[in-house]
Amino acid sequence: MITLDYEYDARRLRMETLLMLRWVAIAGQAAACLGVYFILGFDFPVGLCFVFITASATLNIGMRFGTPRSFRLGDVEAAVLLGYDIIQLGFLLYLTGGLTNSFAMLFLTPVIISSVSLPSNLTLLLGIVMVAVATVLAVEYYPLPWHPDEKLTFPLLYRAGIWAALALSAAFIGIYAARVSDEARLLADALAATELVLEREQHLSQLDGLAAAAAHELGTPLATITLIIRELLKSAPENAPALRDDLKLLVQETARCREILGKLASLGATDQSSVMNLLSIDTLIQEVVEPQREVGVEVEISKSGPPNPPVLTRNPAILYGLGNLVENAMDFAASRVKIDAWWSPSYVTIAIQDDGPGFPPDILDRLGDPYLRGRPTERRTKNDAESGLGLGLFIAKTLLERSGAIVEIGNVSPPRTGAIIKVTWPRAALEPAAAKPRISQQDK
Repeated sequence: MITLDYEYDARRLRMETLLMLRWVAIAGQAAACLGVYFILGFDFPVGLCFVFITASATLNIGMRFGTPRSFRLGDVEAAVLLGYDIIQLGFLLYLTGGLTNSFAMLFLTPVIISSVSLPSNLTLLLGIVMVAVATVLAVEYYPLPWHPDEKLTFPLLYRAGIWAALALSAAFIGIYAARVSDEARLLADALAATELVLEREQHLSQLDGLAAAAAHELGTPLATITLIIRELLKSAPENAPALRDDLKLLVQETARCREILGKLASLGATDQSSVMNLLSIDTLIQEVVEPQREVGVEVEISKSGPPNPPVLTRNPAILYGLGNLVENAMDFAASRVKIDAWWSPSYVTIAIQDDGPGFPPDILDRLGDPYLRGRPTERRTKNDAESGLGLGLFIAKTLLERSGAIVEIGNVSPPRTGAIIKVTWPRAALEPAAAKPRISQQDK
């Protein structure tokens, strides 16, 4: 099981990001105030507005010189700064029309930033602060800047509508942004875990190359040793049979060493059709089943197809993916796991079936997502009441699909119980020196 512990750091908001966004807000606020006062000629407390704008600029400058660019804020620190932005905007709107000012929609910005960067409890707190400020501005505010000879009036019902729109928009957009951000983060973590697993499996498969390199390096000193032993045997006196026997034994043992090194050297062959790199379908199944033999669950294996069974290139992704599926079936099975393999000239299919409780219907269509959400399910391992489905199945499914397979997940037909996972490849994707086309569900 791969566990990633960097999710918390990945959520933390960078100081540079917050400062940049605030500079954009400061520039927009200043431009709006100057444009309304000098270009449109509307009278409003522009001096007081620039007091609050200058306060934000001063805070930004102080934070810039007080922290490095790479500094990441803690959750509470970021929430305080976003809360300040809400209050600062509230003062500006108080001086310029309250909720009747069309720029009131900018209240949503700090809440959205919080929803994608901070925990939900802090986002909820910022939402409450925003609603509280908006409530005050719905009833108390300076008049909206307008022509002096015209009077604008906004009934309370209109202002209440603006307040409701802000509150509902903050709730909807905040929840939506938080959900999308969480799913993207979880998917990134799961893909990182998949890459770590694949890298580990590939590292193990590359040990044959290291063995071949070691065999090549040992070949030269072994040849020298063999030559010296043969010379010693030629010069050994005839009246020393024990010495000659020992030297002959050394010659035999060095010959055995050369044979062993020759086999090791063949492991590093780059030719995909090397015997050491090929697996029959029977060997593939045995390799993924053998580590689970001691679990105490009966394993039934059946194979069927034309007389020419597929011979596939050894692929760490396939070995790990199938091994993970078999391990899950062993964990959830009551007493038996059945593995069926069948092939045709075009396709190869391996089905893994257990006699456990099967997949709960409410999560069946979501299996393969990296982290499943929802209520606890009845599909648990016999040994761990807290175990479930998610990352492991996602990794296995992703690795198998990268090898060109289609993975189908479901339950066996009633009245029997149990889960069944069917993995189907185009035969050309498995056998050596072949292209790897993908197949669609309709082609099967």
